[in-house]
Amino acid sequence: MRQLFLLVLLFFAGRWLVKAVRASEAQGARRTARSSSAGSRAKPGSLAEPVVRCAACGVHAPKSESVFAGGQYFCCAEHASRHAARAAGSR
Repeated sequence: MRQLFLLVLLFFAGRWLVKAVRASEAQGARRTARSSSAGSRAKPGSLAEPVVRCAACGVHAPKSESVFAGGQYFCCAEHASRHAARAAGSR
């Protein structure tokens, strides 16, 4: 009877230990993920860089990489020149 009680006690102690180790690992992983993403993340709802829409094809591109011509933004110089030629031809 004493050995049976000892086995049951050992079983529950082992379960408790495994559960505690898993919870500790999960908490450490959450803490690591939170700290690494918090430093690189901008404020919620704000973009790191403004994005503009190309007037010719509709592609969205970062404002710093876009071409501004004729009061509009374009994704590349080819679209800007094509749009300028089309506008000059229609006058």
